[in-house]
Amino acid sequence: MRRSTDRILLSHTGGLHRPAELRDAINARGLGEPFDEGLSARVKAAVRDVVRLQLENGVDVVNDGEYPKRGWQSAFRDHLTNIELRRPRPDEPSPGGITNRESRVFAEYFAALRGMNVGAAGPGPAMAAYCVGPIEYRGLEDTNRDIAYLKAALDAHPGVEAFMAAMAPGTIEHWLRNQYYKTDEEFVFAIAEAMRVEYNAIAEAGFIVQLDDPGLPDGWGIHADMSLEEYRKFAELRVEAMNHALRDVPEEQIRLHICWGSVHHPHSTDLPLSAIIDVMYRAKAQCYSIEAANPMHDWEWEVFQDHPLPDGKVLMPGVLGHCSREFVEHPQLVAQRLVRYAEIVGRENVIAGTDCGLSRAAHESVQWAKFRAGAEGARLATKKLWGR
Repeated sequence: MRRSTDRILLSHTGGLHRPAELRDAINARGLGEPFDEGLSARVKAAVRDVVRLQLENGVDVVNDGEYPKRGWQSAFRDHLTNIELRRPRPDEPSPGGITNRESRVFAEYFAALRGMNVGAAGPGPAMAAYCVGPIEYRGLEDTNRDIAYLKAALDAHPGVEAFMAAMAPGTIEHWLRNQYYKTDEEFVFAIAEAMRVEYNAIAEAGFIVQLDDPGLPDGWGIHADMSLEEYRKFAELRVEAMNHALRDVPEEQIRLHICWGSVHHPHSTDLPLSAIIDVMYRAKAQCYSIEAANPMHDWEWEVFQDHPLPDGKVLMPGVLGHCSREFVEHPQLVAQRLVRYAEIVGRENVIAGTDCGLSRAAHESVQWAKFRAGAEGARLATKKLWGR
């Protein structure tokens, strides 16, 4: 994994704006249905373009924009067996969403949003995914296809480092309801063992494996009746399952991304980073990607004063945000954010990142403008930190 040895590098966390017609064509497929020849050619060309655009807009460590996926939170449905997608029955209550805890604080606010069917506060998904049998990995052909797309795109850009994102077992558990395994532990370890195939394939291709695990902190919002002690044990088990799945992947090829959910709501009951940072540090990863741009977590650079970054690790704070989806950050603000992290954890241990995928920016043009601001902010931070 590249480090900021002589300048601050810029990367991001994954999802980028896709052409609408491409997104619709991918989502129209049945579960596990492969791309036909025409769709495959369109996706391959789109991945080539999005890699080029990332580089032209200042990104150093690139990805495929997650173009071949249905969506980051539903991609696992194509890759795991014995998943049934259907409407919940009346006797199958929903576990709820990440605003469960906060809805007790802002009951009127969430009731108003439900009335308007807005975001996560709406009446819930019309369809839900259920595990109805043994989980196994069936997506290797698709994963190898996506790897081939990214490799082909990188042929025109020798030496560029790339990553591919995959969902962590604990976050898949968020979106998959267990109707087969006897215990939660058995369930999450079965997910981990299946997803191990995907993680290994990405690593063997030479890419950084980014584990998307918003579930690590935002599960606190779902499990509203858990105490902090209970939730920490809950999170520790899921990190253990993730490490089990990553046992064959070198640590220097692993990046862990955590966040508190990209849905807009007050976030007043978010679990503080300080309450879970030691659990995060137990994850097998060289780089930790965290939210650092939104108003609830912008201040948490201070946490690293009391919880030092372990030796050999890299921190990728989100200096470009999705909560300001219509705003482009000023490069000086980006630089300020980077410098204060670098002054605590070391300049060579910081990579500029994003809070979440910039597909959440208001428009593709805003997304690219954010990246340009990030690149300029990284240059300004480099000037201050290296004196050049």
